[in-house]
Amino acid sequence: MALILPVEDISPKWGDNCFIAPNATIVGDVVMGNECSIWFNAVLRGDVNSIRLGNKVNVQDGAVIHCTYRRTKTIVGNNVSIGHNAIVHGCMVHDNVLIGMGAIIMDNAVVHSNTIIAAGAVVLEGTVCEGGSIYAGVPAKKVKEVSHEKVHSEINRIANNYVGYAQWFEEVNEAR
Repeated sequence: MALILPVEDISPKWGDNCFIAPNATIVGDVVMGNECSIWFNAVLRGDVNSIRLGNKVNVQDGAVIHCTYRRTKTIVGNNVSIGHNAIVHGCMVHDNVLIGMGAIIMDNAVVHSNTIIAAGAVVLEGTVCEGGSIYAGVPAKKVKEVSHEKVHSEINRIANNYVGYAQWFEEVNEAR
């Protein structure tokens, strides 16, 4: 069963139709919307500050979401996919964003809507990523503008796929 723990009497909360993998870890001040999925070995640590996830957010295998003690919360909007082994730390991620596998988003960064952060990219502290763009590299730089329709359709496809994948595990959800 997933490790879900309170910290200083604050327990994680989640909305309807969420999937939490049996070996995921969620602690403290973490609040998720509806249709979220937290996958195998993912860690959400709301122990030193708060984490807020909107609706239809998927946190894929091995990803870590954390924040900075008394300084920076982590806020993730709606319809966001956080790829395998990504790190999202003390930042603001707006709606309709894809964070690629192994990417790192650091404190006080802002990722605006309809943006793709490429696999392995490192978004440095305080960086502001423009909407409708792809960011790649170390440190991450804007490499391309993409149409709203193209980026939005790709982001929607992935987010919707993960809602479907979560349904494969309905028995796990019901046992929770």
